[in-house]
Amino acid sequence: EYTDDNALIAKNSSVTVRRIPVGGVKAASKTSAISRTEPVSGTSKAIDDSPAPLPLAQLVKTDNLAEANASEEDKIKAMMIQSCREYDPINYMKKPWDTPPPSYICFRCGKPGHYIKNCPTNGDKNFKPVPRIKKSTGIPRSFMTEVKDPNTMGAMLTKSGTYAIPIINAEAYAREKKEKPPFLPAQLSSSSSEDPIPHELLCLICKEIMTDAAVIPCCGNSYCDECTCYSRLESEEHTCPTCHQTDVSPDALIANKFLRKV
Repeated sequence: EYTDDNALIAKNSSVTVRRIPVGGVKAASKTSAISRTEPVSGTSKAIDDSPAPLPLAQLVKTDNLAEANASEEDKIKAMMIQSCREYDPINYMKKPWDTPPPSYICFRCGKPGHYIKNCPTNGDKNFKPVPRIKKSTGIPRSFMTEVKDPNTMGAMLTKSGTYAIPIINAEAYAREKKEKPPFLPAQLSSSSSEDPIPHELLCLICKEIMTDAAVIPCCGNSYCDECTCYSRLESEEHTCPTCHQTDVSPDALIANKFLRKV
């Protein structure tokens, strides 16, 4: 045993270190071991004396759920019920229709004390409703021009209590409406001023300007290549559309190079 902290320990020595508290080692208290297999006296009595968990109906009325004797699931359910208690349908109240609030003004006659459905002017054909004036909310003042008459078309009520209309609307109202005459002189079509298409350039089948002009050898007439092919293929005997000669082969067509260059 080494009692001197400055003592030298030989190399390759095996040392066992034990840590002792400053106050010394206290004697261990004697504890009686209890067998797990044997029932402990008084255990059933302690269990019976423990308070039973609160039911959910009583837990909902508890203010402090954190310290309540209940399971976590019941506490969460009680918390959800308490948070939605104010939105229960039994707490809904219907809005009374007979007595409107003092700030309500009838949109028909402009007088307080009744709703529009109970307005005494309902059914009166000679009554003219009070015009509702819109507020100029969201429109900059630089875009508005002030007017004195609230009955001006498009007038709006500003924050300062004056009436104004948008400048664009004022310019549009100031312009005179231009109406077209009921009868306009007939305009000459552009096609009438142009020169007519020569008859030699028109296909005898589609009556349009020939596309890929081709000469049929039986009669020497020119057609559109596509028109003459379809015309002869539609007939069972491959008949020419002009001279009605039969057995005219599609391979016998000759390209009309002169008309194709025009």
